[in-house]
Amino acid sequence: MAKVFRPSSRESSILSKIESTKEHMRRLAISRVRDCSEPLANAISSKLIEKKLVETTNQNSLEEQIKGCLDRMTRMDDFDIDYQIAPIRNIVPQPQIVSLYVTAYVIEKLIDHKDVVDIYGSDEELYFTINQQVKKFLPL
Repeated sequence: MAKVFRPSSRESSILSKIESTKEHMRRLAISRVRDCSEPLANAISSKLIEKKLVETTNQNSLEEQIKGCLDRMTRMDDFDIDYQIAPIRNIVPQPQIVSLYVTAYVIEKLIDHKDVVDIYGSDEELYFTINQQVKKFLPL
């Protein structure tokens, strides 16, 4: 028979604080994107092209697509964001929500855009490249 885990009130309190802190950091990161979506989109698109992870015929179009992705993310509810990132949520142990969302967008949606020739590299390479830029604009 499986052992039933009944955390003490102290353990429950600590677990609750950890979860609420994670949720607070998540909401804070998403809200901060509003302030820097344009330079962040520019930095992400430039770095993806520079590292030859995305081949495109129009860099401005790529930047506009990523900016649109960031703007949509700020208006989405938690369920929709979780649904979008579900296929890659375990890509790294403690992912940054904005980086994860943009990575999922690049992998699943951007690849079908008319100006994108191809996307190269692994999902992890894309995530780390995007996360590098996100950390510059959203230090948490």
